[in-house]
Amino acid sequence: MKTLNRNEEVTRFLDALKHPLRDEIELLRSILLSEQDLEENIKWNGPNYSLHTEDRITMKIQPSKQIQLIFHRGAKKLEQPRTQLIDDNSRLLTWKENDRAFASFKNVQEIENSTSNLKAIIQKWISATK
Repeated sequence: MKTLNRNEEVTRFLDALKHPLRDEIELLRSILLSEQDLEENIKWNGPNYSLHTEDRITMKIQPSKQIQLIFHRGAKKLEQPRTQLIDDNSRLLTWKENDRAFASFKNVQEIENSTSNLKAIIQKWISATK
């Protein structure tokens, strides 16, 4: 099994927040860091995951009623693909554009129930945005 490459700066940032959904955040961090060679940092006031310095998935942790994983191709607007970048038969993703979608979670149970689908989405997203 892959060793989780947690960024201590992210951990300290989250410790200081005392976020009410910390268990959910930690579970999502584990899922993200176990699936790909993603690097973790802080961007846009939340944990961010990049592949070879290219931002790909950002965790939106405010407001604190839910956690969202934002799937994107970085901060700069790129030409839109004709179709959605990946197929998502699980319906976890809500699409904002063909290269930007999000998944929302309100509790640990929702995340646990979605883990296999979420892992598949992460793998497909990283592959499609390389």
